[in-house]
Amino acid sequence: VKSEVEGKEILKGLDLTINKGEVHVIMGPNGAGKSTLASILVGHPKHELIGGDIIFDGEKINDLGVDERAKRGIFLSFQYPEEIPGLTVEDFLRTAKEAVTGEKQYINPEYAERHLNVGFSGGEKKKNEILQMAVLEPKLAILDETDSGLDIDATKIVFEGVQKLKTDDTALLIITHYDKVLDYLKPDFVHILMNGKIVKTGGKELVEEIEQNGYGKMKEELGL
Repeated sequence: VKSEVEGKEILKGLDLTINKGEVHVIMGPNGAGKSTLASILVGHPKHELIGGDIIFDGEKINDLGVDERAKRGIFLSFQYPEEIPGLTVEDFLRTAKEAVTGEKQYINPEYAERHLNVGFSGGEKKKNEILQMAVLEPKLAILDETDSGLDIDATKIVFEGVQKLKTDDTALLIITHYDKVLDYLKPDFVHILMNGKIVKTGGKELVEEIEQNGYGKMKEELGL
């Protein structure tokens, strides 16, 4: 795919196939286009697809809105979840689930009556998003910098939770800067994104390479 936002090209020919049950990790330097990829997949209105197709479950979804993509099973966990006074966790989760599947839900009352993310710590906000993922049972879950701002203990709880929720029918796309996430979540593929393209794909050895040498040496080797 190719994309632009406010007339600036961000993704410049990115090809990625994710199958059911797979865990894919996207890493890359700041400004590479990682969060843009998440925005394009969920249909963020500010991000325009200017080339290529998004195929989900055999269907081209280029022209579908955010709500229609969500109903088909695409879920995005935000880097900075919004606080929404007046909307309880229970009402939000119940409404979201019913919108997708029509099923009624039960949520723990102690937690359910709190207003969505209001007064939550960073860790609680991220745990709440994993609860959303558990309730919605998406076909594709995109976690965009979910580890951002979390300490080691909260990161462990959140990503061990993600690992437990993973099924053979769930595809996971993890966008991260933090290599320690991979201690809790074992990826099938690691992709390095630079300058709007995936420039290298491999396994955990790529993360170790970045850990040791940063992105500079890889840029040199690839002539970027």
